[in-house]
Amino acid sequence: MARIPTADGYELHAEAHGDGIPVLLSCGLCNTSENWRPQVEPFVRAGLRLVLWDYRGHGRSDAPDDPEAYGIDRVVDDLGRVLDWASPDRPAVVGGLSFGGLASLHLALSRPERVRALLLVDTGPGFKNPAAQSRWEAMVERTASFVETRGMRAFVEGRASETTVGLHPERPAARAAADAIAAQTPHGVAHFARRVAGPAPPVIDELGGIQAPALIVVGEKDDAYLRAAEVMESRLPDARRVTIAGAGHLVNLDEPEAFDRVVIDFVRGLPAS
Repeated sequence: MARIPTADGYELHAEAHGDGIPVLLSCGLCNTSENWRPQVEPFVRAGLRLVLWDYRGHGRSDAPDDPEAYGIDRVVDDLGRVLDWASPDRPAVVGGLSFGGLASLHLALSRPERVRALLLVDTGPGFKNPAAQSRWEAMVERTASFVETRGMRAFVEGRASETTVGLHPERPAARAAADAIAAQTPHGVAHFARRVAGPAPPVIDELGGIQAPALIVVGEKDDAYLRAAEVMESRLPDARRVTIAGAGHLVNLDEPEAFDRVVIDFVRGLPAS
């Protein structure tokens, strides 16, 4: 594990497991690196180097009090710094779930030489339509207000359960993820929601310029992202889409064996760099 310094004086939690092809995964809004814990053992066994981290305001990373410390450019820079720490001499497979996928797309556009391939999990390229963007920001504001007034434990154990720990909250991995989410500071998550995830600019018009191979994974029951997965597959020059049966938004927790198999096969099949 490591503490990675940011450009503006904060520190990020990061960890790397194993050797081989580096795979850096980012979590969704409100979630932590613990959401990816089930992938550590199978990825390492498959000969991969799995890199996990927490956004500013999340998990074990610093949660600045100042709202001005949060912004999409800062978060993408944070992601790049974690990548440079974990894989300084070669590009990595970069990906994530939900907001983590959008952040990975922003990194691929700003630093294409560092991205060997993309892993886009139950995510989308942002909203080009102003009405859709307004609805998204309103939903994010409801999330921010909820965690500020009722706390993180109420959030993860209430209506947000399916989008934070998946369809099977009774499983040990889901319970561990829930505990890590509940331990976060509400102000950090709320600032991140309002200043980063909500207003994050879309990249749909830039997808055609991304040359890295992309694997798009979506849960069969994740209705909110099925169409987004189709759009990304049609617009990215080198993309393949896989739908995981029986899974919802947290596909890696709902159906971990199927998810691991698809991702490991994709990474192993990449052309030599």
